[in-house]
Amino acid sequence: MSVLICPVCGGMLENTGKSLVCGKSHSFDIARSGYVNLLLSKHIGKAIHGDNKLMVQSRRDFLDKGYYSPLCEAVCDEVVKNTKDCSIVLDAGCGEGYYTSAVRENLEDSDISVKLYGVDISKIAVEYAAKRDKSVRFAAASVFHLPVATGSCDVLLTMFAPYCGEEYNRVLKSGGIMIMAIPSESHLWELKKAIYDTPYKNEVKPYELDGFEHLSVRHVSFNMELPDNTDILSLFSMTPYYYKTGRTEQERLEALDSLTVQADFEILTYRKKGN
Repeated sequence: MSVLICPVCGGMLENTGKSLVCGKSHSFDIARSGYVNLLLSKHIGKAIHGDNKLMVQSRRDFLDKGYYSPLCEAVCDEVVKNTKDCSIVLDAGCGEGYYTSAVRENLEDSDISVKLYGVDISKIAVEYAAKRDKSVRFAAASVFHLPVATGSCDVLLTMFAPYCGEEYNRVLKSGGIMIMAIPSESHLWELKKAIYDTPYKNEVKPYELDGFEHLSVRHVSFNMELPDNTDILSLFSMTPYYYKTGRTEQERLEALDSLTVQADFEILTYRKKGN
């Protein structure tokens, strides 16, 4: 049974083959690629929703070359360690599905059977994700208004997505696990030095979160050798820096033929506190 709920009335959604329908007959068509759009206008405002096509394609191209493989392997290991058979797993802010699909593969390789869902506010991203992996149920929705039943998830994964503690706490079962990946202080330091006159290290906030018990932190750091300008610009385009940087600074990157840059992450694991 699906854990997806109607974004209009909150009723459980049932798959009729071509659409998801609730008990009050609110219907949401399943796209040809396999995802369903559960995004309501009142939840998204008038701006472009989530990552645009350039960011999604740049991230897909960069990740598919394996540059972030050490992070992906560490995240998958953490999910496998904290997931039991027959669990419900939610990737909140799944993007184009790179990590979601890898998690599914690792769980299957470990003989752990789960129902895996991916949610992202970018319809472009979830369409890419649905085309990547037909075994995962993907939906376009905001992490601040998750179309997921209360207390239905055993494990929640969030990879660099906006943090919405109230919603994450709501959808997790008591004692459920949340695994979060965040950039650490030196992440992409060399890239920032190549762009900005006065770069700053990332601020890592305290680990404590309301409603959650912090279980562990895993530091993952490695150097990436970017051999050409295409990969340098792909990395740049998939970061928030792209839209916060002037043309003069962007031209500095366009002049580079290669770059060695540090990837620096922290994987934080939490348990939802009991009621």
